Amino acid sequence: MNDTGIKEHNDKTDQSSRLPSTFRALRHRNFRLFFTGQFISLTGTWMQSVAQSWLVYRLTGSVVLLGMIGFASQIPVFLLTPIGGAAADRYNRHRILLTTQTISMVLAFILAFLTLTARVEIWHLFVIATGFGLANAFDIPTRQAFAVDMVGKDDLINAIALNSSMFNGARIVGPAIAGILVAAVGEGWCFFGNAVSYIAVLGGLMMMRITPVVRAPAGSPIANIAEGFGYVIRTKPVLALLLLLGLVSLMGMPYSVLMPIFAEEILHGDSSTLGFLMGASGSGALAAALVLASRKHVFGLGRWVMLACGGFGISLILFSFSRSFWLSALLLVPVGFAMMTQMSSSNTLIQAMIPDELRGRVMAVYSMMFMGMAPLGSLLAGTLAGIIGAPETVALGGIVCVVAAVVFRYVAAPLQEEGRRMIVSMQMTGGEPASKAIGHIQADVVPRSARN
Repeated sequence: MNDTGIKEHNDKTDQSSRLPSTFRALRHRNFRLFFTGQFISLTGTWMQSVAQSWLVYRLTGSVVLLGMIGFASQIPVFLLTPIGGAAADRYNRHRILLTTQTISMVLAFILAFLTLTARVEIWHLFVIATGFGLANAFDIPTRQAFAVDMVGKDDLINAIALNSSMFNGARIVGPAIAGILVAAVGEGWCFFGNAVSYIAVLGGLMMMRITPVVRAPAGSPIANIAEGFGYVIRTKPVLALLLLLGLVSLMGMPYSVLMPIFAEEILHGDSSTLGFLMGASGSGALAAALVLASRKHVFGLGRWVMLACGGFGISLILFSFSRSFWLSALLLVPVGFAMMTQMSSSNTLIQAMIPDELRGRVMAVYSMMFMGMAPLGSLLAGTLAGIIGAPETVALGGIVCVVAAVVFRYVAAPLQEEGRRMIVSMQMTGGEPASKAIGHIQADVVPRSARN
């Protein structure tokens, strides 16, 4: 049993102990089960995402409705994630995930049935998208906090990066499959495939060997939520990372909502074109996640966040000017790489700085900034695209990201030392020894000549 209270029999076999350091979190049996099940399930989720966008655009031809469906699916995350984070710090995270994944599976089966029987209407899509959003409001912060329950503090950083690689591996496979299936047999079978894929993650969760962890934060749930927000506001390094993340999610991330327009109207393609474009972005994000997984420590990631934000903006601007399919696909690779570098680096830094007792609530705020701002961005992007055009909307989002990166460079610089002290403080209570961490700090900030 490790410091998180998880009992894993035969957790580190001879085979897993020989895993490269990039995949070291897979030594843990519970994480292997979670990783495998989530990859299959997320592949289905990306299939549904692409097919749903195509279905909405096919039924309505409306750019605004594309944004509104995205809004409906993600606004519950923005509004209710703080409650989900408080629940993750108060109740059994394993049971919460079983519940949210089951609800999502039922919703996917309903959507598949309505589509395959030709009964689906646009209001159905709004209701089901909202249902997924409600489930995600509890699922996302719980999943973020559950990582430490599966692997402990030693391999937490690697687990976060591998989760990102899993997410983006599915992001490559899912859209590619969806593009082929939509063109061949229609959107309904993509929805059905997503519904079936939840069986894998539910099976993995049920096979885990979990020792219940007693969590009883003092005070009422409302007081617990307020405590999480108060911690974020007082902790300037965490606040700076989250504000940058929220701005990028609002202005930059919604480029994906407009992909059906680029695929059909600008690049003169079809659903397979959309799948390929989404897969290109996912391949870049997967590469970024694997690069981050190979890192041994977190120091220096603040600079990565700033550079990735600027690179994301520049790549979006260049993409918005492209009218060639192959050039557009090529430019989406650095878009995905930079986007995932910023998101995963921010996640890693924040989790390295926060105490365990606040993990669910702080990660709920992270989820609000990452996923919760996206619905507002989707609505804004859809509205702007209807007024000024999709390429111009994407270019504007890129410009905002570049400006935000420059501002972050000067705002975050005075906060670096405070962030380092927080990371070392957390590592002294578990995970990497403080002496080793301090050595990393010196290697990161002290000139080589001063150490010789």
